[in-house]
Amino acid sequence: MSSGLLRLTNKTRNVVGQAFYYKPIQMLNTSSNSSRNASSFSTTFVFQIVSPKGKGGFGLAFTLAPSNQLPGAAAGHFLGLFNPANDNKSSNHIFAVEFDTVNGFNENADSEGNHVGININSVFSKLVRAAAYSETDHPDRDRELMLDSGERIQAWIEYDGATKHVNVTIGPVGERRPSRPLITNYDVDLSEVVKDNMYYAGFSSSTGEKVSSHYILGWSFSTEGEAPLLHYSRLPEAPISEKTSSPFRPSVIAIVASLCGVAAILFSALLFRAAYMKWPRFEALEDWEMDCPHRFRYQDLHTATKGFINSEIIGVGGFGAVYRGRLPTNGNDVAVKKISTPNSSQGLRGFTAEIESLGRLRHKNLVNLQGWCKRNNDLLLVYDFIPNGSLADLLFSRRNNFVLSWEQRFNIVKGIAAGLLYLHEEWEKVVIHRDVKSSNVLIDAEMNGRLGDFGLARLYDHGTTSHTTKIVGTIGYLAPELTRTGQASTSSDVYAFGILLLEVACGRKPVETSDFILTDFVVESHQMGRLLGAADPKLNSAFVIKEMEVVLGLGLLCSHPNPKTRPTMREVIRYLNWEDKLPVIDDLGSSDSLSRSNRFMGAVSIEMITNSIDAGR
Repeated sequence: MSSGLLRLTNKTRNVVGQAFYYKPIQMLNTSSNSSRNASSFSTTFVFQIVSPKGKGGFGLAFTLAPSNQLPGAAAGHFLGLFNPANDNKSSNHIFAVEFDTVNGFNENADSEGNHVGININSVFSKLVRAAAYSETDHPDRDRELMLDSGERIQAWIEYDGATKHVNVTIGPVGERRPSRPLITNYDVDLSEVVKDNMYYAGFSSSTGEKVSSHYILGWSFSTEGEAPLLHYSRLPEAPISEKTSSPFRPSVIAIVASLCGVAAILFSALLFRAAYMKWPRFEALEDWEMDCPHRFRYQDLHTATKGFINSEIIGVGGFGAVYRGRLPTNGNDVAVKKISTPNSSQGLRGFTAEIESLGRLRHKNLVNLQGWCKRNNDLLLVYDFIPNGSLADLLFSRRNNFVLSWEQRFNIVKGIAAGLLYLHEEWEKVVIHRDVKSSNVLIDAEMNGRLGDFGLARLYDHGTTSHTTKIVGTIGYLAPELTRTGQASTSSDVYAFGILLLEVACGRKPVETSDFILTDFVVESHQMGRLLGAADPKLNSAFVIKEMEVVLGLGLLCSHPNPKTRPTMREVIRYLNWEDKLPVIDDLGSSDSLSRSNRFMGAVSIEMITNSIDAGR
């Protein structure tokens, strides 16, 4: 490896090259109460296969293996994964996605070269697709992609442990990610393949009588949502000496190139003159757009939402309406947020803040931003469609007499806690959400909580402090110190999370009337010795007592009026996982806390309340 460039093989015959990440990853989801399930994962990488023209071989494979060494693996068609003795043995416990450049070597092998395949314990692929990608302007069409062309190619592989589906997408570097995978929803139960909980992820490659140099230029991998984006500008280049030499003399090349160049310029000028008045002018990309997710076509989003008609609205906030849509390119359901005040600087700030933060955040308990669109003053964000709506809807709606079970509630708050820990401590920057509340927690098909709406989020470097001074958020979730300093912090996010905990446990809103403040209600219940009496009556006492007690107690601790008393999100996780014992309620300053909401509300002027409600979404 040199300057970030990983070379698996050079142009030497019959060699094997393997490279695995040095730390194993957890491949079995041990958090499930059901039978063992394989963990979901997402990976993307850029590879380059440089071959003598018409003589290349044999390909490379993304690999999950129980060991970071595969001794005895053969070259050639075996891709450095198997050998004739162990091929097709279930004891291999290997999953691979192959990018093969050579035809199969017998009647049972892959029949065509230049293909992508799914391999389980064998060189013989379970599924093969000719290497191709869907065109940006014509998603229903496939364009062949030569894997050994010497060009940089990006691959995306996603596995969903819940549905047991794998998707594989490939495309040229520098173009948009194809909207349609090459391999879609192929059924693979990795829990039946993997041997141990901890597995190694990496790559394997080989040559035979035909040779190629196989390079990996960039790679990201995640078991916590979508893999981080790769920055194309930072990718290394293959050595210049790898470029295929030409049999023509330089003088001949120069003459031909000059003549072709003149002809191309004249032809392009004629085309440009003819089309200038007909073709739309595209906006130049701004700096913040360069590192952002996929840019959607406005027409696709307009079609998806049926022209943004009111009947497709699934939510409305301070920055705009959210529409349900179905993409015409692949039929996937999405949620499209359309900024309602496109001419306002606030709307633009919210739009760019959300792209810059959520666009690069990847965690299973955060809402996934698929992409964006900007057309003149129309600002649009495109998310995964989350089918079960918001936590607030499920807690407070009366539809079909639905009651969110305690098991589901406890799982949801643990998930949101994990998401906030990622924002506060585990990402490259500190992210303050500033609007944690039940209506911003969306519930996916597996009833997991996912925190969304990052329009108010602020980022700053670890080891520094936030410089925000404007009060934003939603009444009932605002930490008391915000009225004095206006300075949001991770601690103010923790306060809002504490209110969320009390909401989930009690089934009541933070502020229902001028006479009912949720924190006062819970503190009073505790002081009267009947803390469990604050639990949501709709549960009919169908809850685990120690879990209810820790959620109520932790809610009071997180929403303590003194920010220094509140725990960090890492400590919150430890309490919820029973790794640490929650401080006794008497140590929470409850006698002082009884008047916490009164002191808070008295400190907030009418103007502040109005501004906060306007900012809350």
